[in-house]
Amino acid sequence: MGEMGLRERKKQQMYRDVSDIAVRLFLERGFDAVSVAEVAAAAGISKPTLFRYFPAKEDLVLHRIADHEAEAARVVAGSADPVDELRRHFLAGLERRDPVTGLNDHPQVLAFHTLLYGTPSLVARAHGHLERSEAALAEVLGGGLDARLAAGQIIAVQRILAQDNWRRVAAGEPVAQVAPDAVRAAERAFSRLARGLPELKRAKTGD
Repeated sequence: MGEMGLRERKKQQMYRDVSDIAVRLFLERGFDAVSVAEVAAAAGISKPTLFRYFPAKEDLVLHRIADHEAEAARVVAGSADPVDELRRHFLAGLERRDPVTGLNDHPQVLAFHTLLYGTPSLVARAHGHLERSEAALAEVLGGGLDARLAAGQIIAVQRILAQDNWRRVAAGEPVAQVAPDAVRAAERAFSRLARGLPELKRAKTGD
């Protein structure tokens, strides 16, 4: 078990190291201007090895958000009120300036989001991330069409709230100025979700 654990940690470290090197190169020169071969050379690995870890060039960037794919599903697992659980989770993220909420003005975070949202192939690849997030959440919510519809609405709300925050911060508005609006927008959006998806709460409480 210890051997497997060590091997897995080394593998995950390799993912992080190669992704970090790639993102740094992309930020310096632009996503399209850097080849996969250049990333492999900078990381000290062969191109075939890199492709074993990252099947597509875009995955070198999206690795940074891959951990969040099942986040919504983890948050609501076993919850009696999934929408309220996600509301509190998102508000807590705003409070701690989690980059996932878009409410973060660290230069590297802003640069990463500009790279992500400003590169069409990355935007397209990110749709797969959203679909997997929806699928994981829908499964926790009980599966079936109704669960998938609910999960799609929830993930869309989180994405739109985060992108609106990021756009304002990227445009130069101070985080302290955006934060109160971000909290109000999140409260309003999740309240609408709660009103529109009352069956989620009933399903979890056994009503």
